[in-house]
Amino acid sequence: MPTFQGASPHDFALDRGAAINMRLIALVVAVATIGGFMFGYDSGVINGTQKGLEAAFDLGALGVGINVGAILVGSSIGAFGAGRLSDVIGRRGTMMLAAVLFLISALVAGAAGSSVVFILARIVGGLGVGAASVTSPVYISEMVPAGIRGRLSSIQQVMIITGLTGAFLANYVLAHTAGSSTAALWLGLPAWRWMFWLQAIPAAIYFLALLTIPESPRYLVARRREEQAHGVLTRLFGPEEATRKVAEIRASLAADHHRPRLSDLIDRTKGRIRPIVWVGIGLAVFQQFVGINVVFYYGATLWQAVGFTEDYALQINILSGALSIGACLLTVALVDKVGRRPLLLIGSAGMAVTLGTVAWAFSTAVTDAAGAVSLPGHAGLIALIAANLYVVFFNMSWGPVMWVMLGEMFPNQIRGSALAVAGFAQWIANAAISVSFPILAVSPGLAPTYVFYALSAAVSFVFVRAFVTETRGRELEEMQG
Repeated sequence: MPTFQGASPHDFALDRGAAINMRLIALVVAVATIGGFMFGYDSGVINGTQKGLEAAFDLGALGVGINVGAILVGSSIGAFGAGRLSDVIGRRGTMMLAAVLFLISALVAGAAGSSVVFILARIVGGLGVGAASVTSPVYISEMVPAGIRGRLSSIQQVMIITGLTGAFLANYVLAHTAGSSTAALWLGLPAWRWMFWLQAIPAAIYFLALLTIPESPRYLVARRREEQAHGVLTRLFGPEEATRKVAEIRASLAADHHRPRLSDLIDRTKGRIRPIVWVGIGLAVFQQFVGINVVFYYGATLWQAVGFTEDYALQINILSGALSIGACLLTVALVDKVGRRPLLLIGSAGMAVTLGTVAWAFSTAVTDAAGAVSLPGHAGLIALIAANLYVVFFNMSWGPVMWVMLGEMFPNQIRGSALAVAGFAQWIANAAISVSFPILAVSPGLAPTYVFYALSAAVSFVFVRAFVTETRGRELEEMQG
């Protein structure tokens, strides 16, 4: 069995010189993070299809917001349901269900003949996105050694951004080939429909790949399937370490050894929700209140609103995606060295400044006699640079680190339930920001809207300083709630 060369047992928080099966760990992470890719692709594919939706379904600003935001309704339900479902059918079983939902959504959304059918298809896709968003990070956290858990869990965000960038790139290529997103492409059908159908390919790959990886040993112990858990841990770390880990996991569960349930989130001695759950909810909500998904969902529309062409706006999306991937890779290198909390603080400060700069730039926008909006002088360039720096700060901090922390900060007994609640809060906040943006962009306007995002980033800095505890290098069995 291959070992991880150049690292001591201490680096992995293992007490004995266990042989680390890095080949299996690499497979586990690679397959689980396809869920992140699908999360990103399904979320980002809508960016660049909005003109097609407007034309096909005769939508106004509110209609666009509802069609774009439909995925978020499903995502909030999917996140809440998957957190609990993963305690019943397993982490892998839940991810397989998500893959099926992705496939159905891609096929139906592309073929939708009405806004109602399209919305239903996107809700189905949202169920998959929500399930993948909470299950993949938990699965990775439960399968890998503590000393490298942060960097391997961060790969989830790399894959989310890769999925977003892949969607942006595919949308650009299809629209460019057809002439525009509404022009006919293959089989006489408009390019925007093919943007959705293309997603069926990675969805099928995701489902098949999930058949090659084992179930989480922590789930198996919780379900009293300790022999299977021992087998998985033996494959990962060797028989001696497997025996020790099974005993640790068993001891970390509640004293009465009941199966995890939602009521575990309440501290029965004090009769209130555990503080760690509120911290998780706060992390989830602030990640959205800084407005990142306005860039992901409305990037093309946003830049066209201030004078850029559709073709150029789609290219800006690709640039933002590439910068995001680079920033996430920086986090992979740093998260297990400098810790989670410092990265969150740096990100909050950087986002507050860059979002404030974007707000200022948009405040200078002028409208000509024909009604076209543009940014005068260097304001357009300043907005573009600040917006992309904002994307970098987000993706080196709150983007990956929030998911890392949600996957590891909760005790074993409440992890699934706490993820259900935090994931639900994250997607509700996402929906509130995303659905409101088309309306807020008109009144009160882009500048005041971005001021709100900047203030949210500033408040998130205070929140982290006051309430977030570092989790770097700690075993999951050590987490306290």
